[in-house]
Amino acid sequence: MSEARRLAVRKTYKLFIGGAFPRSESGRSYPVNDAKGNFLANAAKASRKDARDAVVAARKAFPGWSGATAYNRGQILYRIAEMMEGRRAQFIDEVQAAGLSKAAASAHVDAAVDRWVWYAGWSDKITAVYGSANPVAGPYFNFSTPEPTGVVAVIAPAADPLLGLVSVVAPVIVTGNTCVVVAAEQAPLPAITLAEVLATSDLPGGVVNILTGRQAELAPPLAAHMDVNAIDLTGVTDPDLALACEREAAENLKRVVRPSTPDWTADPGVERLKAFLEIKTIWHPTGV
Repeated sequence: MSEARRLAVRKTYKLFIGGAFPRSESGRSYPVNDAKGNFLANAAKASRKDARDAVVAARKAFPGWSGATAYNRGQILYRIAEMMEGRRAQFIDEVQAAGLSKAAASAHVDAAVDRWVWYAGWSDKITAVYGSANPVAGPYFNFSTPEPTGVVAVIAPAADPLLGLVSVVAPVIVTGNTCVVVAAEQAPLPAITLAEVLATSDLPGGVVNILTGRQAELAPPLAAHMDVNAIDLTGVTDPDLALACEREAAENLKRVVRPSTPDWTADPGVERLKAFLEIKTIWHPTGV
C-alpha cells in the first residue's frame, strides 16, 4: 500500500506591533520565496494604518524604555543574544534561503548574535564617551549628556536580512530609543523569527515593532509621520524613494540617516550609536 501524500500546512506570518502579533489591518499577505523561487511562507503585507499603529506602540513604550537604567537595557540585549543562539539552526536556514551558502549563513548568524552582545556592552558606556563636564567662566557647573531622540523608523537592508537588520536595530534601542522597522521585502523571515525572539525575551512590548510588506508603501508615511523623530534609510536602494522620504521628513525636521551601503561584517564602530542621540546641556549654579 503506497504511503498517503500529506499536504503541508503553509504558514502565514503576522506583524509584530506592541509586543503582539496582529494580522495586517488590510488582511493582505504576499508569498515569500527562497533564492531559487521555491515557496517558503506567506508574510503579512502591512498597510499605512499598520505603520501608524506601530508608531503609537513605539511612542507608548518610549518613556519606560528610555527611563530604564543603562545596565538593564544592556542585560536585555544580552538576553536577546542568548535566545537567538538557541534558535541558531532556524536562523541559518532562513538566511541560507535568502541566497547565502551554508557556511556564509552560519557565519552571518554568529556575527548577528555577537553584535547584540557588542552593543549590549555599550549601554552603560555611551554616556561617558559622549557626555562631558564643560569649563565655563562663571560660578556654574556645565554638563552635556546624551539622551535618546525618541521614535526611530528603520528601513532594514535587503542585502543582509539578519546581520544587517541587527546592525541597524541594536544601536537604536540600546541608547533608549524605540523603533518601527520595515523588514527586507523579499527576505522577511529572519526578521519575523527575530520578532518571535523579542516577544519571548525581556524586551518590553513596543520597543521594537516589525512590519513586513512593500518598502515603497511603508517608508514614505513613516518619513512623514509627525510623531516619528528620526528615520534610518539604510535599506532604501531606490534613490527616488530615498529622496521622497527625505522631503517628507523635512516637514517636522526629523533626523535622517542615509549612509552608503556598509560592510555589515566589519567593525560597526560607534557612529550608529550617536546617530540617534540628542545632547542636552545643563547649567547648575555653584557656591553661595
